Amino acid sequence: MLIQLQNKFTLSSIRLVTKCVLLSVLCLLSACGDKQSSSHTAPPPAVSTYQVNIEKIGQYREFVARTMASRTAQLIARVEGELIAQSFKEGSVVSQGQVLFKIDPTAYISALASAKADLASKIAGAQGAARDLKRGRDVAKQGYISQSDLDRLITKDAQAKAAVNVAKAALAQAELNLSYTTIKAPFSGHIGQANYGVGNIVGPQTGALAVLTATDPIYVSFGFEESNFITYLQNKRNNQTDADDLFDIRLRLPNNTMYPQAGKIFFADTKIEQGMGNVELRAEFANPDAIILPGLFVTLIVETKAKSDMALIPQAAVQENQQGKFVLVVDSDNKVVQRIVTLGRRINAMWAVESGLKAGERVIIEGLQKVRNGIVVTPVNKQVDPLTGVITDQPAQ
Repeated sequence: MLIQLQNKFTLSSIRLVTKCVLLSVLCLLSACGDKQSSSHTAPPPAVSTYQVNIEKIGQYREFVARTMASRTAQLIARVEGELIAQSFKEGSVVSQGQVLFKIDPTAYISALASAKADLASKIAGAQGAARDLKRGRDVAKQGYISQSDLDRLITKDAQAKAAVNVAKAALAQAELNLSYTTIKAPFSGHIGQANYGVGNIVGPQTGALAVLTATDPIYVSFGFEESNFITYLQNKRNNQTDADDLFDIRLRLPNNTMYPQAGKIFFADTKIEQGMGNVELRAEFANPDAIILPGLFVTLIVETKAKSDMALIPQAAVQENQQGKFVLVVDSDNKVVQRIVTLGRRINAMWAVESGLKAGERVIIEGLQKVRNGIVVTPVNKQVDPLTGVITDQPAQ
């Protein structure tokens, strides 16, 4: 019995010692882990930054506008007849004086020949009347004919001369009608769809055979508020300056691309649109490649020539809270600083900043969700395409 008790006591002691050793080992491991974690702190988060540039930027406005041809002509047949030729390709560019349509001239050639013969007959009759009058005056002096007979000869001569003039006018009209059988382009431009084909009978009542438009230059029409227009006229009178001296005129096309040619204001209507309070203005743009077609809705951009220095930053850098628009700036110590900014105009993928930033400062454009005001970061400078907003690495120096 005594031996059994001794064995149980020995087993209990061994178990107790084993537990104490395990606890000691765990404590040592925990202490080592704490020392190791405390000695290796997490690095500052990396963010992409953009260095602020300063550019000359003017005040501007955008207007919804519509393009229109500088010249338009509806080609209408001025004489009636069968269409025998079409000498152009629909939608092509034609030159001034180019033959476009031909109407059967047979009847008009005959009419011209008849008018020429009639004129010759009237001229012969007038010549005979003139000779009769001359002889009548000679014998009247000798008393061989009465005054009433002489008066009849004078009337006949006058009528014959008038008949010649009528015949000449008829000949001119016949020549004109014959010329109308050939329809030419009155100016250079784009010819549209032909409304009648060869074999159709056309005339003044059948409507336009086709429409010719001149698109170089192209006109852009837009509405301007009456109050601003009056202010512009007053400034123009006081300063003796035209719109071309005050503004740069640009055009944004429907596919959101900028038209490369600059425009100029050349027309202002003489009346205000009732109920709208606008006056119609018209800008002119060179269009040598016929990129702009009549009838397009476009955006007309008017920017002052007088420009101010403004910071230009990517749209990706701008955030908003209850205080307004702000950006996160990385200072010289690589700390994040929240900065309230006043934005100006948007230029493609960039914002013009009227106040709140200086040249050379770095704004965060990527990694905004990882940072907050006051923390230290690892900035990586990037480039931004000002047109598309695409972010790329800076080239190696």
